[in-house]
Amino acid sequence: MSVLLTTACAVPAAGAIVTAALPAGTSEARRRTTKAVALAFSVATLGLAAAIAASFKSGGPRYQLTEHYSWIRAFGISFSFGADGIGTVLVLLTAVLVPLVMLAAWHDADPAPAPEGTFENRRRTQGYFALILAVEAMVIVSFLATDVFLFYVFFEAMLIPMYFLIGGFGDRAGGPEQARQRSYAAVKFLLYNLLGGLVMLAAVIGLYVIAQNQNLATFDLQTLTSAIADGKLVIDPTAERALFLGFFFAFAVKAPLWPLHTWLPNAMGESTAGTAVLITAVVDKVGTFAMLRFCLGLFPNASKFFAPAILVLAVVGIIYGALLAVGQKDIKRLVAYASISHFGFIIMGIFAMTSQGQSGATLYMVNHGISTALLMLIAGFLISRRGSRLIADFGGVQKVAPVLAGTFLIGGLATLSLPGLAPFVSEFLVLVGTFTRYPVLGIIATVGIVLAALYVLVLYQRTMTGPVKPAVSGMADLKARELLVAAPLIALTIALGVYPKPLTDLVNPTVADTLSQVHRTDPAPAHPVAVTAGGETK
Repeated sequence: MSVLLTTACAVPAAGAIVTAALPAGTSEARRRTTKAVALAFSVATLGLAAAIAASFKSGGPRYQLTEHYSWIRAFGISFSFGADGIGTVLVLLTAVLVPLVMLAAWHDADPAPAPEGTFENRRRTQGYFALILAVEAMVIVSFLATDVFLFYVFFEAMLIPMYFLIGGFGDRAGGPEQARQRSYAAVKFLLYNLLGGLVMLAAVIGLYVIAQNQNLATFDLQTLTSAIADGKLVIDPTAERALFLGFFFAFAVKAPLWPLHTWLPNAMGESTAGTAVLITAVVDKVGTFAMLRFCLGLFPNASKFFAPAILVLAVVGIIYGALLAVGQKDIKRLVAYASISHFGFIIMGIFAMTSQGQSGATLYMVNHGISTALLMLIAGFLISRRGSRLIADFGGVQKVAPVLAGTFLIGGLATLSLPGLAPFVSEFLVLVGTFTRYPVLGIIATVGIVLAALYVLVLYQRTMTGPVKPAVSGMADLKARELLVAAPLIALTIALGVYPKPLTDLVNPTVADTLSQVHRTDPAPAHPVAVTAGGETK
């Protein structure tokens, strides 16, 4: 039995413990050592994620490299792991982004000049980087877990390090007086997600009770989904819908889906740029991933029943998020509302229940993670130089920092899904997949594309073009470390926009298996093409 998946989960967890245990101190040498150790563990995790992707065979069984270790025998709970195509690409996304987040956040936890005992002076480098590794470990476990209870434990546990990253290591742009807003954002994030988790816990217990009554006392996902497909586990339609809503509510909060989204703008606005990337590019993907793996797999009939209502919510989220992004004055909150719009596309693709829609949704998770990381991290560099998040405080940056402006533009163009860049492929597939089954919703969702062009181009125009404002006249361009962060993200954005086949080869078999679980096939063309004996079409 391979131990590759366990090792991929254990390495960042061990890195978090080691980093937290390093000697405390404010000297530059100790801080540099702490950062180097944490970065080394994240790079090692990237190597393991690459090994998982290389070992995964797209023509093989859905779950590969499986591992099973008994945990609580009396309740059928185990440490069970398995990599499917969707989980594999998301583990790879996580492992790629975390080292880049660390490099971008290299000085975010350094002591700031402040009076002794103030908020800023209490920041600790060890804690900051240990928390990032802890989040990485828990997210990877969530993408690989094939035990429902194990997934739930880590789905909830990741809230703890994220709470401290938001509240204890928030954005410095507003100064120490912003500590109260950071605390508010952290508490709001925690309460919203805890509520979702509690509802899910009730559903998890309900699922176990129903399975136990039919001699299936287990939390093993593969056993449960196979039993449901074979008719060995029968769930009453009313109970199935209630259980589906319990799971879906938790995932919709995490995703976040309108109208359960309100924690996200606060959390991203008050976080450092690196933490904001962890929130929207990594942690939130657990919610949309879980919709595919758990909601559709465990509750296929309820998924089809609620799909139209969920699609309406997704389309509302697309338009709502884009409209609010247009009116934002704060750069980070603009990116947050843009992400709400993008998550609407992802959820729409999932519940359209077509092969194009679900393949596009999975690619969207990856491509949104890359493009948002690029835009947000470059925005973080911009904000740290100016000491302000307000769009009105910038102007003419491209004349004094052209490389910074250029990378910011690429991130913005990727966010609006410019053809040739990675998000375009996924957005196109989602819209095509939705249109084939729900044409009206597909047409309405395209309005989000127009609005995305508006808020991105207006943001670039107001910050980068025009007269150089005095406050940015001496702004430095990107440094070597910052270029090292931007270059891989730009390369991936272009490469996956031109040639997405490596991802689609991994994802498509899992999508096909997911659609078979809900007994869905792609709609037949309205005007099928007939082929004559001579090979001509008519």
